[in-house]
Amino acid sequence: MDILKLLKDSKSSDFSIRNLPFGIVEENGTRYVASRLGDYVIDIRSFVNLMGGMEDFNHIDDKVFHNDYLNDFIALGKSVTVPLRKAIQAKIEELRFSESIFKMIFSHIDQVKVCMPLKIGDYTDFYSSIEHATNVGKMFRDPNNPLLPNWLHMPIGYHGRASSIVLSGTDVHRPSGQFQVNEGEAPQFGPSRNLDIELEMAFVIGKENPLGQPIPIDKAEDYIFGMLTFNDWSARDIQRWEYVPLGPFLGKNFASTISPWVVTLEALEPFRVQGPEQKTAVLDYLKVEGAKNYDIGLEVDLICPDGAVTTICRSNFKYMYWNMCQQLAHHTVNGCNMRIGDLCASGTISGEAEDSFGSMMELAWKGTKPIKLSNGEERKFLLNGDAIDIRAYNVVDGFRVGFGPCCGKIV
Repeated sequence: MDILKLLKDSKSSDFSIRNLPFGIVEENGTRYVASRLGDYVIDIRSFVNLMGGMEDFNHIDDKVFHNDYLNDFIALGKSVTVPLRKAIQAKIEELRFSESIFKMIFSHIDQVKVCMPLKIGDYTDFYSSIEHATNVGKMFRDPNNPLLPNWLHMPIGYHGRASSIVLSGTDVHRPSGQFQVNEGEAPQFGPSRNLDIELEMAFVIGKENPLGQPIPIDKAEDYIFGMLTFNDWSARDIQRWEYVPLGPFLGKNFASTISPWVVTLEALEPFRVQGPEQKTAVLDYLKVEGAKNYDIGLEVDLICPDGAVTTICRSNFKYMYWNMCQQLAHHTVNGCNMRIGDLCASGTISGEAEDSFGSMMELAWKGTKPIKLSNGEERKFLLNGDAIDIRAYNVVDGFRVGFGPCCGKIV
């Protein structure tokens, strides 16, 4: 493979030279830390060993790179991982690869198995889109006063279940549980009848804070290694019956899907933008300076069992009312300790336009406006055999930076 051709071909893929995310792949029975350029994965350890000018990274223990998860690699800290990524970019752009060296460093994506990138100890889900919170409030509480009193004062969140986070491409089993068909009636038990998606992004914790020591908001980005796309599958009927008084439980903990490649904050830097104006004053520990949101386009496809594809949502991560720094500062203000590999998800990302709503509950407005599909069918919620594919990306100087697939099928 000609490296110049690979650079050219990868320019319009999610994994251009401006991206170079990190993940875990398995090849010939061995798992290792890899990056991605177009349709090829890069063996990071081999790159360091075989390419000249990489002496600054030779001291890193092989066990960090020959590993089932990224956690040990992330634990090296940004003082190592950021210059390493930059060095790989620079060496690739020098185009100095013999055919034999190329084959020892690069493997076609079809030759490897892409694996779960992280050992996720804890997972928190936020509720940080004002459009989503407003829509939910209108549907289920008060159309004239949809937001609860605390919503504009702090990022609302809850602790989710890390063990049921699955990799893109994993089938999702329809959950069963209690639900109430009509208000005032006794609950029934059975498979969820209102299975939904939640279009989200998630950030990966890359640095630990000791128990009892909050993360200041002006230092929050130092603790964020990178991001993934995230689908927090939701059984709305189970959720509605159980959520008072303690919030989501069985309606959420059966599955969440992540994309396999962690895109670094450095790769996303060109897309940094100002977030929505927060007109309600926040407490000092939540005050931020500068642009803390990211312009990342989001698309959701619903794929029917017959193969028909319909894009049901086009949204953007920049809509988030509460940004990642505010979320992390609030999460730890009580002294909660974060650990490397923990995930914090954004909550459903909705915009103002109806086609930017990030859940089927909103898109179909609680079933009153069924979603029309390309094959003539309609959906209020997901049927067995339906699949969801989430895409997230933007373009800088003609180079695409994206997250790859975040897919799951209901069985």
